[in-house]
Amino acid sequence: MPMLHQPRAFLLDRLLWPAIIVATQYFALQALAVHLFGVELDRAVPAVDLGLHILLAVALRGLVRSQLALALLLLPLMLLMHLGNAFKIAVLGAPILPDDLAALPALLRILDGGWLWLAVALGLGTLAALAFTLRFERRPMAGALALLALPALLLVLAPGHVASLMDGYFGHSVWNQPGNYRERGPLAYWLQEGARHLARQEGPPDAETVYAAHRLLAPDPLLPASASGGEARATPTADGRPGRNVHMIVLESFWDPSQLKGVRWSQDPFARDFRRLWKSAGNSRALAPVFGGYTANSEFEALCGLPVVHDEVIFETRLRNPVPCLPATLRAAGYATMASHPNVPAFWNRHNAYPRMGFDLFLAQSDFVLDDMNDEYLGDASLYRQVLERLDPLLESGVPVFNYVLTFFGHLDYPLNENRPPVISAPDADERLLAYANTVHYKTRELMDFLKQLRARDPQALIVVFGDHLPFLGPNYAAYADAGLLAPERGEFTDTMFVDMVATPLLVFDGGPRPLALGDLPLYQLPGRIVAALGLSAETPFALTATPPGLAIRPLPGLHVVRDADGNTVACRGDEDTAPEHAELCQGTAAWLAQVGTIKADLLFGHQYVLSAPRDDDPRI
Repeated sequence: MPMLHQPRAFLLDRLLWPAIIVATQYFALQALAVHLFGVELDRAVPAVDLGLHILLAVALRGLVRSQLALALLLLPLMLLMHLGNAFKIAVLGAPILPDDLAALPALLRILDGGWLWLAVALGLGTLAALAFTLRFERRPMAGALALLALPALLLVLAPGHVASLMDGYFGHSVWNQPGNYRERGPLAYWLQEGARHLARQEGPPDAETVYAAHRLLAPDPLLPASASGGEARATPTADGRPGRNVHMIVLESFWDPSQLKGVRWSQDPFARDFRRLWKSAGNSRALAPVFGGYTANSEFEALCGLPVVHDEVIFETRLRNPVPCLPATLRAAGYATMASHPNVPAFWNRHNAYPRMGFDLFLAQSDFVLDDMNDEYLGDASLYRQVLERLDPLLESGVPVFNYVLTFFGHLDYPLNENRPPVISAPDADERLLAYANTVHYKTRELMDFLKQLRARDPQALIVVFGDHLPFLGPNYAAYADAGLLAPERGEFTDTMFVDMVATPLLVFDGGPRPLALGDLPLYQLPGRIVAALGLSAETPFALTATPPGLAIRPLPGLHVVRDADGNTVACRGDEDTAPEHAELCQGTAAWLAQVGTIKADLLFGHQYVLSAPRDDDPRI
């Protein structure tokens, strides 16, 4: 009799209970994801994803002592899969991707309050669960490890086949990752995108591939001196200085909230003189590579002249070589190069990335007097004052300087101290939107004060000012969707919405009293414009990313947007989702981006063949 009951007990303990536990957690957490973040799966019961969850639970059951231990071990992982993905979709517009692992320390620093404690609890909870639930019995553990090892081996040894099979079943949209997540469910999504990530891992391009890309993008060879030599020269200024100074100011989460039609502001959120100045530039806009966060990618484009294409943080994952970015190019021309950002230096790996791009000096949080704090963010007025104090000796020395400033004030959740009382109100705006509107009011006031002082000290300077990305104003583009500026889901975006999602104010002074009217300019185009305006004699890699005549190309994860000289906008979303009349344009610009991608890979983590690319009669080709 006991023998008859043993199989039944085994099935109950090892199969039925794991299924019950995981299903209970699954549906409870999905209900929470909808309630907290408005992120709902497309299917009420996603059978494949739930089945994968159950298989995972069955495998883990062999490692733990009891059903309760299994529930405890599963919970942190389930919270990350279900609520972590929903949180990132709601805030940044995309689920958690494999490349986010490299950016995990910075992403954790972004969290505050209850979300930070939740993340800490997840990590500690997982460790505690492992410590108190694991059992070390040879046969159950061997079976469990075998069940876990099989899919792991498939992912490692044949990731392309796994991705292809899952693509065939679920389908795949390269430009709509939130839609992919909603269609598949969290674990199926992670497996499919994890396989794709492993399948596309590639080494640096070889010399022949780089030379071919170089010939297609620019027929003239680059000069190796542009990276590290001293042959580059800037055109002297009218007073005989060796070169005009360059000041680049990047404004945290800077955008124009007056674009939210239907919100009745008590006054213009922007300071009046800033509004007038920006209008004189035709309301020029910088087209960033990101929405709501990932400032480092906007920095990379504005400093290195290379477009960001994938949903990854270049400073963390790709920037491994010293690269002839704008700071290095200017340093080779005799400039002193200085970066200022009052945050911890390791955030987004800046303490390694900045030197690799050519900055001689990086002033981080410990280098500033933190005398005007808005929670943890130093106010712009104090930052600007302290930058000017450091800058004055350089300006007086006659040595040309590249002065790069990244503000910190204006970061989510837009706190203000007692010296910045709210002055903007609106009866139909929520608390977060009001906080943001008051933040940009002070940001524009303090920026105008800084520009007045800077231009008085350095009237011939080239000055560039832009926002790094749009602000987060509620889950699923809430404030933007309410105003009709964006759709609540990426899959519902019109072509122009992909531009509006990344467009921030841009001011460029080329030594004159008024900023230039530049229209909509992708950020990776800035370094080339700056080098040309300075009259630098050295060739640079920026020439290779000058877009085809009459076109502005803004790559975004999974797609790219093309604007022509008449302002027509086409979002190239892949062959199946692109209208036939745009196919030729999209295919041509995609081919251009592929060649640029080869050059970027060669520069960032390759052998940098492009810095000595041969002429057509060179025996190397």
